[in-house]
Amino acid sequence: MKNEIEAVIFDWAGTTVDYGCFAPLEVFLEIFRKSGVEISIEEARKPMGVLKIEHIRILLHEPRIRTQWIKVKGKEPDDKDVEELYAQYLPSLLGILDRYAEPNPYVVDAVKELRSMGLKIGSTTGYTEEMMKIVTAGAKKYGYEPDCFFTPDGLPAGRPLPWMMYQNAMKLGVYPMSHIVKVGDTLSDINEGLNASAWSVGVIEGSNELGLHLEEKLAMPAEELETRCREVEQRYYNAGAHFVIRTMKDLPNLVRKINTLLAEGKMPSDM
Repeated sequence: MKNEIEAVIFDWAGTTVDYGCFAPLEVFLEIFRKSGVEISIEEARKPMGVLKIEHIRILLHEPRIRTQWIKVKGKEPDDKDVEELYAQYLPSLLGILDRYAEPNPYVVDAVKELRSMGLKIGSTTGYTEEMMKIVTAGAKKYGYEPDCFFTPDGLPAGRPLPWMMYQNAMKLGVYPMSHIVKVGDTLSDINEGLNASAWSVGVIEGSNELGLHLEEKLAMPAEELETRCREVEQRYYNAGAHFVIRTMKDLPNLVRKINTLLAEGKMPSDM
């Protein structure tokens, strides 16, 4: 068996579709606003990548948000509050997901090149199966269709635990995990890849971490954009990422670089 990369496993929103990861963000802001508790964009983005009901639970336990909730509601947030917020979140998100399924720049071409290199394409997500039916159908119309996708539905947990990664590996028939590259746009993506003992890669442009619409990025002064991109890069590396790419255009060459490292006997744990 050749010691080289056999598969790339992508995240969805913010990585391959939904430039800037705005669909889930908008709904999180909306449901908290309706509850009488304002949350910031930065607070809403911080747990991005995990299962959405867990995202709400994490937000409610953030000290500032928890304090505001107690002030407005007169009680500690509990599981019933999580469930009620999620009951509002789900239909709102389902109603807009079809507008956020267009692949990000370079994704379709990068995947085409990876396939020409003999690689398989998998995916994981913080969305549920119901949500993904909408996203995958929309992305397919634009030419992006991975070989498989897995959601946290039916698994012990979502990210940062590696269960979705293992499901992809089994479905794609890839082993060991060092023959897989995981690409994502959140810190939970990075940790998912690390916990699966795969090569973990963060992408900057289009990411939740950068948090810009494409139009905002194009209009931003070059120096300011570079500063923000460097900050995102550092956050990925601080989380343990093996590599960081600016855009998906850089991914095929990175895979070739990792193949060289594997040929030299290097493993993800060595980096």
